[in-house]
Amino acid sequence: MDYIIYFAITIGILVFIHELGHFLAAKMTGMRADVFAIGFGKRLFGYNKKTGFTFGDLPKDFDGEGHTDYRLSLLPLGGYVKIAGMVDESFDTQFANKKPEPYEFRSKNFLQKTFVITAGVFMNLLLAIMIFWGSNYYKGDTVLLTTTIGYVKPESPADSLGFITGDKIISVNGVSVDNWDDLRNEIYVSNLGDDLNIKFLRNDVEENLFVPRKSIPDIEKKGELITPEGYKPYVAEVLKDSPAEAAGLLSGDIVLSLDGEPLNGSPEFIELVSHNAGNELSAIIQRGTDTLTLAVTPGSNGKVGISISDAFEGKTANITYGFFKSFSVAGKQLANLTVLTFKGVSKVISGQIEVENAVAGPIRIAKFAAKSAEVGIAGFLYFLAVLSLSLALINIMPFPVLDGGHLMMIIIETITRREIPVKVKLAINNTGFVLLLILMVFIIYNDILAL
Repeated sequence: MDYIIYFAITIGILVFIHELGHFLAAKMTGMRADVFAIGFGKRLFGYNKKTGFTFGDLPKDFDGEGHTDYRLSLLPLGGYVKIAGMVDESFDTQFANKKPEPYEFRSKNFLQKTFVITAGVFMNLLLAIMIFWGSNYYKGDTVLLTTTIGYVKPESPADSLGFITGDKIISVNGVSVDNWDDLRNEIYVSNLGDDLNIKFLRNDVEENLFVPRKSIPDIEKKGELITPEGYKPYVAEVLKDSPAEAAGLLSGDIVLSLDGEPLNGSPEFIELVSHNAGNELSAIIQRGTDTLTLAVTPGSNGKVGISISDAFEGKTANITYGFFKSFSVAGKQLANLTVLTFKGVSKVISGQIEVENAVAGPIRIAKFAAKSAEVGIAGFLYFLAVLSLSLALINIMPFPVLDGGHLMMIIIETITRREIPVKVKLAINNTGFVLLLILMVFIIYNDILAL
């Protein structure tokens, strides 16, 4: 239910902002916007000044006389603004055999048409940059001031590659890193799809390690390749009548060491506990400002009965930005994500990245939206900004039905000084719509497999 709710909120916001751009631009250029729809297909309910609030479809011969019908439709996977005199997602061609009216899309000049078609994309870009700006100005960035690996689990991908606990990363593919955020960015973003050459210090000796991209686990499914020093196991919840409750562990406790071994995160804690079923272990616990020593005995199943996560106890730095600097940083974030998106598309086309790992459909979007909301409003807004940027970039691509496809037809008509026949436009849009539906089925299928 959380997934459904957050998916509806996310898609609703993005579609509304995008279509609002088209709607406002149409009004500004003197065009009629007959319909403002969230969703496709059957009209569930809506409002216009002529009929008021009504349920179900309007009569087929309904004429709003310039008044927009604001509606919610059955399929919540998008939306559209029906602009008079334009072949679009509504596939309405009743105007084809009539003389162009001054309020119709087809009677406007190149700049006006282009403004209306691209306004949705610009609104999505504006939403993304405003969220980035707000995050930079009000929150800033918190970076982890370390590049040292905290713990390498035996038989993990990092272990098989040759990393060990305590390795201090210096650079990735020749780019120096001095905090964990930069390091993570070089591994997963800047070098997306590429093999890595990682330089590091081990016992004060500089070494190099080649990391094939195929050896790096899917961060969504299996977590990160390496984790930093400074993380400690955090007790999120203690189960009733569990060994942990009997030992005196409480929610909020941080486990500093276990059986004399300093811990570097929950994976190491789980590893030690699972290998000591029935054996009493001495645990040093940080509880607020106090440090306690407790004795806990894992059950026969190798568990102590807690829900565990991680708390970073190492050094951090908070970077703050002024009002105008926040805009420039937001612009840089937008540019970096744009480059990353097109780089990802090119690698999908070349076969370097599998489609199912690069494209998310409604199920995975719902999952990501719910997870980002669990982190807090800042996390959800950041996810919304990234998705808004993605929607803008996808929509501007020259594909039938999308804004970029409409823009290409406007450019062709301007160059040839002839309007493309309505039947041809309709055929192009129908073809594009069918292809998009096929692609959506494929993406949803991959979403289900990824669950």
